[in-house]
Amino acid sequence: MNIYVGNLSYSMTDGDLEEAFAEFGSVTSATVIMDRDSGRSKGFGFVEMANDADAEKAIESLNGADVQGRDIKVNQARPREERPRRKQW
Repeated sequence: MNIYVGNLSYSMTDGDLEEAFAEFGSVTSATVIMDRDSGRSKGFGFVEMANDADAEKAIESLNGADVQGRDIKVNQARPREERPRRKQW
């Protein structure tokens, strides 16, 4: 199951994100989304968990929890919407 995690601390790394979810089960991947221009965190990320039951438990336990001083938002990720590419001038 793919999980959206929002309101992350800007200092959080992929490893920190994986560690937060690993106590609930096997984490397939954990990625903090970075701004391509500045290289700085955008404050959200995605976690992929192998077992849906573990993922549900993680969502229930971590939504609203304090992680690195921020109350994170956790829910099942929605499929990515296709958006037209922006023109480069």
